[in-house]
Amino acid sequence: MAQRRMFSKKITDTDLFLDMPLSAQCLYFHLNMEADDDGFLGNAKTIRRKIGSSEDDLKLLMAKEFIFPFESGVVVIKDWKIHNYIRKDTYNETMYLGEKEELEEKNGMYTLRQRDVDGSSPQVRLGKVRLGKVNKDTMSSSSEHDCMLSDNQIVSSSKNDKKESKAELSKRIINYLNNKASTKYRYQTKSTQQKINARISEGYSEQDFYTVIDKKVTEWSNNPEMQKFIRPETLFGTKFESYLNQPIITSYKKSYQKPTVRKESLPEWTENEVKEEKPMSEEEQNYFKERIQSLKMQK
Repeated sequence: MAQRRMFSKKITDTDLFLDMPLSAQCLYFHLNMEADDDGFLGNAKTIRRKIGSSEDDLKLLMAKEFIFPFESGVVVIKDWKIHNYIRKDTYNETMYLGEKEELEEKNGMYTLRQRDVDGSSPQVRLGKVRLGKVNKDTMSSSSEHDCMLSDNQIVSSSKNDKKESKAELSKRIINYLNNKASTKYRYQTKSTQQKINARISEGYSEQDFYTVIDKKVTEWSNNPEMQKFIRPETLFGTKFESYLNQPIITSYKKSYQKPTVRKESLPEWTENEVKEEKPMSEEEQNYFKERIQSLKMQK
């Protein structure tokens, strides 16, 4: 398989392509990189899971006719010949010859051969992705095929598809949190999924969850008192909006308040030094003795 592939801006710069979510555009590029020299590949679902795209992204590419699916699970890039020109000396024909026989090439684009018996076209189920009306003039091919969808054929996903999509979203968000904060939270926890789904229903995007995780892990990871709050219950709760819009706090510094010392006034006598008493001289002693005797005689 070739290690290089080319892309034509005639396809990737159209409104039809750029109106798709970035995840669907990314999946389209990866499918092109993995396709063989005729634009076929048999592991589209594996590639989708490998790069983290949703099932809706793959279905959207089918609905927009960027790829054609076959019952065998093989898909082909519709505009492969517009993107790539492969020299004859390096060309290796696809192994999916049966699927190739069902195609016609017109103006460098694949189209499905018309069938004699009209069958019902399989419906591609979509989740949250909605397709607007596409002007026929902007479509690269006017021929119809089994997987071409009209507006009436596009239906909402079943309950199982919705549950799978929500579970995959919760898994990506919780895995990001665990990798960022070195935690081991489980995305299957009911309360965790409820909080994530509640924020999604309020209009927040998957990227908003990553932004909140980045901000709070940076702010709280070095704070012993706040580390315990790096958890889904707190991050994705009712304060989600304030966390999302707060500035990034890069460091944590614990502030210590200097204790106040109570000052008390000491007694006045402590200010005077205690003087050592000196013994009386003999003259003083004799004087006081004579004085005492005279006082006794007067009585």
